[in-house]
Amino acid sequence: MNELLERLRGGLIVSVQADAGSLLDTPETIALLARCAVQNGAAGLRVESALRISAVRAALPGVPLIGIVKRAHPGFEPYITSTAEEVAEVAAAGADVVAFDATGRPHAGGGSAASLVAAARGRKLLAMADCADEADVRAAVEAGADIVATTLAGYTAPTHGRPLPALELVATIASRHPFAVCEGGIATPVQARAAFESGASAIVVGTAITNVDALVRRFAAAVPRAP
Repeated sequence: MNELLERLRGGLIVSVQADAGSLLDTPETIALLARCAVQNGAAGLRVESALRISAVRAALPGVPLIGIVKRAHPGFEPYITSTAEEVAEVAAAGADVVAFDATGRPHAGGGSAASLVAAARGRKLLAMADCADEADVRAAVEAGADIVATTLAGYTAPTHGRPLPALELVATIASRHPFAVCEGGIATPVQARAAFESGASAIVVGTAITNVDALVRRFAAAVPRAP
């Protein structure tokens, strides 16, 4: 599996997702967008839900694939692969890596960074810890996560309003772990370069590349004619 990390090192990981209700929100379309991303230089992909992961894996059998499950659990804030059962879903769908909520917030079923890394190991997956702050990073490193990322910076109550991309957090991760990923808020090539200069081993870009709905809405809101 270290070979997989080396394939991602220095590269772009494209998060291929679509808004609920979007015309793009089908497994076949997600797989097509994934193929387009790889054809144009993406080193790896990040995909949500078992159906979409399976479709992308079938279309791109040799490409490094990070899988997640987004699922709300009443009474709990974490919703990105926050239980061992969801880790199992990602594994069964064909991902190489499972990304999970590595924050210290209470998880459904009592999960933690350590237990979710163990669940990934049990399914022969690499474990990617989606962190929000420095405390999360420490816990992810201690748990033995293979990848530590800034994904949830700005999305937890204590980090709300934090400037993105979270370059200071990238630098913190890079000082403590051999594979730091900057994810969240990268919208331009300039920001991508800044992430690597801050110590990122790889970057994840989603909305700025594949969220056509959001991109069109952004431009439509800037023109005189109301949609």
